[in-house]
Amino acid sequence: MVQDILHILQSVGLGAKESQLYIAGLQLGAVPASAYASTTGINRITCYNLLEDLVQRGYFTAVPRSRGRSYTPVSPEYVALEARKNAEALERALPELRSMQGSTYRKPTVRYFEGWEGVRHVYDDTLTAQGEIRNFANSAVLRRFWPNYDDEYVNERVKRGIRLRGIAPDDETGRRVHGEDREKLREIRLVPAAAFDFRNEINIYDHKVAICSFGAASRSAQDMFGVIIESKEVAETQRQIFEMAWQYAGKPAKPRIEKKEPAYRRYLA
Repeated sequence: MVQDILHILQSVGLGAKESQLYIAGLQLGAVPASAYASTTGINRITCYNLLEDLVQRGYFTAVPRSRGRSYTPVSPEYVALEARKNAEALERALPELRSMQGSTYRKPTVRYFEGWEGVRHVYDDTLTAQGEIRNFANSAVLRRFWPNYDDEYVNERVKRGIRLRGIAPDDETGRRVHGEDREKLREIRLVPAAAFDFRNEINIYDHKVAICSFGAASRSAQDMFGVIIESKEVAETQRQIFEMAWQYAGKPAKPRIEKKEPAYRRYLA
């Protein structure tokens, strides 16, 4: 558990030794640098320098004593607040950062994820979409593997104001989900289930194409995987394919008209 907390602290901006000092401080309270060094095994001079730096950055406070200073960490709530502020600042900077990539061809980035946690990571990434998500999915298969999909994913997408257009098989689940489109910030078009029984899901958003596969009929997490392809060119091509399918989807099939053989041909035969 402590190792997990150390990784979390490092993910929000603290170094490995700084994270050790922060956890030690929560347990020790206001104590001198020597106590931190004794508890963590970090060199005393290094410990003192790190604590002084953490004071400057606002993660620790220092209290003067008759001999030296005592150090105590700020509350975990403060650390969480700073992490959120940094994440929000990065989110606001994304458009400018993307503009720095330029418009010339770039080598695609492909990330592969295994198991249920990997698939969840792919879905989490779609929630970073700056524009509309275009989607091929099987509503029944997805909800069979992820019963809380609407509560855990759809509601979060709606909360973030991300619209979705999707193409799905015309079955009982597809029709039920389609009936909730207005309140779920989406528009779904249904296609014949017998001809288009999708077994995986494809999401196209920004410069990315995300593919999630739930494996065969088994619900084993080992069979699941996800792929995120980040490429402006690939995403644009997939968008065009989706738009072509979108024009077809939802249109009723034209009835087949049997051509009757002329009467004179029947008599000749």
